[in-house]
Amino acid sequence: MPPDVQPLVTSAEMRAAEQAYFARGNDSYGLMRLAGAAVADAIRLAHPAGAGPVLVLCGPGNNGGDGFVTAELLRQAGYEVGVAAMRHPEDYDGDAARAAKTWIAAGQLLPFDTGAFPRPALVVDALFGIGLDRKLEGKAAEAIDWINRSGAEIWAVDIPSGISADDGRVLGMAVHASHTVTFGWAKAGHVLFPGRHHSGALDVAGIGLDRDLLPSGQMTFRNNPAAWRNVLPKPGPFDHKYSRGHALVIGSSEMPGAGRLAALAGRRIGAGMLSVAAPAATLPLYMADQPGIIAKPAARPEDLVEILMDRRISAVLVGSGLVPDAAAREAVITALSAGRAAVVDGGGLTAFADRPDDLFTLGRGDIVLTPHEGEFARLFPDLGPELGKVERVKRAARRAKAVIVLKGADTVIGAPDGRVLINDVASPYLATAGSGDVLAGLTLGLLAQGMPAYQAAGAAVWFHGKAGLALGAGLIAEDLPGTVPGLLRELA
Repeated sequence: MPPDVQPLVTSAEMRAAEQAYFARGNDSYGLMRLAGAAVADAIRLAHPAGAGPVLVLCGPGNNGGDGFVTAELLRQAGYEVGVAAMRHPEDYDGDAARAAKTWIAAGQLLPFDTGAFPRPALVVDALFGIGLDRKLEGKAAEAIDWINRSGAEIWAVDIPSGISADDGRVLGMAVHASHTVTFGWAKAGHVLFPGRHHSGALDVAGIGLDRDLLPSGQMTFRNNPAAWRNVLPKPGPFDHKYSRGHALVIGSSEMPGAGRLAALAGRRIGAGMLSVAAPAATLPLYMADQPGIIAKPAARPEDLVEILMDRRISAVLVGSGLVPDAAAREAVITALSAGRAAVVDGGGLTAFADRPDDLFTLGRGDIVLTPHEGEFARLFPDLGPELGKVERVKRAARRAKAVIVLKGADTVIGAPDGRVLINDVASPYLATAGSGDVLAGLTLGLLAQGMPAYQAAGAAVWFHGKAGLALGAGLIAEDLPGTVPGLLRELA
């Protein structure tokens, strides 16, 4: 990955990076001081001293130590600060004990009793950090409930307490932060739902940690242009319509609108030529508003075989608008057997629900499968939500031997070799009929131009999400392709 691609790390990867940092001769308590200072500085930038009292709630481990440092630095800066800790200062270990003693030397601890907590303007959640892997109960759960009901502005240290750093799950209950200050790199749990919803505005503080500290197997990244811009197709002065890629959409008579949307999106993202193969009676529907496409009648399986003999066709979309039956299954097998880059969507996926291995045996690195949660569950019934979204996609991509795009508000793109992109650019208004067909068409158009499948899928998801954000309320799927030229100009 290029150096400006943003890693999204797990708790284990973060711990490994810290150990590598200490192996360089750096002091662990010094790192804790830097973390606490990052939180204090962020609060000071947002709220001047005198804006109201601050309550820092410190947990039993190093996250609590960060909280003590934050409290001390805010007090020194003139803030009215109270601290309540889950442990007696003498019961803390290591760096957290040192931070607790430093606070006690200058101030007192409040009882860790929600009934006795003061009513602050701002709460700092330093209860539990990224290492949490159990459901929170007892006093911890009571404290989180109090924080969420306090009416105060809530700042989380590293990650909101109760959120899994690895997959964004809520572990029993979790803090709803308005701001989160994390260290080194964002964690996967910050961008996967529901963790993203709980994190609020995210500030990533470097605190002296550099990318060389990450383990070599770190392969999860945020989906932004840095991840694929260097291979995004850009026409040159000697290009022509065929050199820019010839895409094929396999359409249907039952839901021709799906193919029409995909065709328009594929052309808008840059495919130089696009053909639609569909029953002859429906072809006028495809051409009515797109005179630039080529219509190819295909009523029989052998028609599609003949069409795919044209070697100029560089990528195929099959499944959008198809009824998930034996005919759709045969169309997918024909398309994938032709050896072209391909996108399999919608009915093309569900057609294999009772025989997914028949689809997976055709898997290749230039094939993209684009399931939503329901389609994913039918193809991979053993890869349930309890595994976490990233792990589910990793296993699915490895099994299918293809790129997997698990669609949703936090779409995850996975390659067979273990690389993962997590997308956090999306709009809830994309939840409208035909939106997925546009995404499939964007992916098709990029594949047709020769973009590698993993990066093509990431770019298509990003363009799709940005289009949704640009249009906002009232968008329908037909609006989405028209925003693509502007987004391409912005990237250029």
